[in-house]
Amino acid sequence: MPPANPQRVWSFIVTVADSIPIQSSQWYWRGFSIRYQQVGRTGPAVLCIHGFGASSEHWRRTLPVLAQANRVYAIDLIGFGQSAKPRPNAPIAYTFETWGAQVLDFCRQVIGEPAFLVGNSIGCIVALQAAVMAPEQVRGVAMLDCSLRLLHERKRQRLPWYRRASAPLLQRLLGYRPFGHFFFSRVARPRVIRRLLGQAYGRPKAVTDDLILALWQPSQEPGAADVFLAFVRYSQGPLAEDLLPQVQCPVLILWGEADPWEPVALGRELGRYEAVEAFIPLPGVGHCPQDEAPELVNPLLQEWVARHSG
Repeated sequence: MPPANPQRVWSFIVTVADSIPIQSSQWYWRGFSIRYQQVGRTGPAVLCIHGFGASSEHWRRTLPVLAQANRVYAIDLIGFGQSAKPRPNAPIAYTFETWGAQVLDFCRQVIGEPAFLVGNSIGCIVALQAAVMAPEQVRGVAMLDCSLRLLHERKRQRLPWYRRASAPLLQRLLGYRPFGHFFFSRVARPRVIRRLLGQAYGRPKAVTDDLILALWQPSQEPGAADVFLAFVRYSQGPLAEDLLPQVQCPVLILWGEADPWEPVALGRELGRYEAVEAFIPLPGVGHCPQDEAPELVNPLLQEWVARHSG
């Protein structure tokens, strides 16, 4: 059971290289422990949302820079990082609607005001979902290499026949819990994580031991395998192209041109929606620009937030 006061239960201070303190805290949402990080005391609120299999640690190179003029938060979505990992559908369904509701309640209960949302990969879909569910809580959405969800059931028809057939077969196999857990045990290893990131990052030197550790440790917690298997079998829910026409706030899109998972040529199609102010390609950068190329990403985010905070 959560304690009587569910807002902020514990916290500790981590000091980063430039001496701006990052506070890591716990918040209870629907009875489950949620970890978030916070830095900065004044200015507009910015909330960073990680991608699949990641955590708030993936924003470690963004938080202290944005905090120079903003109050910046990064959250571990339920099921990831140091947040709780309840078994799927008991009672948490790992869907974008669930994560969108989590983000909105965080804005209301912890931040206390509308915020700019910055997402990477599936975190972009979460941010868009939140902006559609409660427009009054979201001042803007910045999308970094948005997940295109190419295995979504509505997109499979565009794939070659062998991929169109193999993906559902693998998903069914992963639905058999012993096989799924065995598969996860082979994937959730430091050397495998390093190899996957080496493929996804356009800058291999950005794949550090600290990053590997930050991604590997949560995968060893109880429930992590079930969360992973639930999401890789989730081929429904909204796509970015479903949500963007409904968004009422300004949208900025940044995209690594060397992203092998979400091709920039397909990502450019998202730039045509009315809410999108700019689509900015990042040369030589892969799937996680905020971690690979903070010197490119952070100034763009700073300028965008400042421009819309007047």
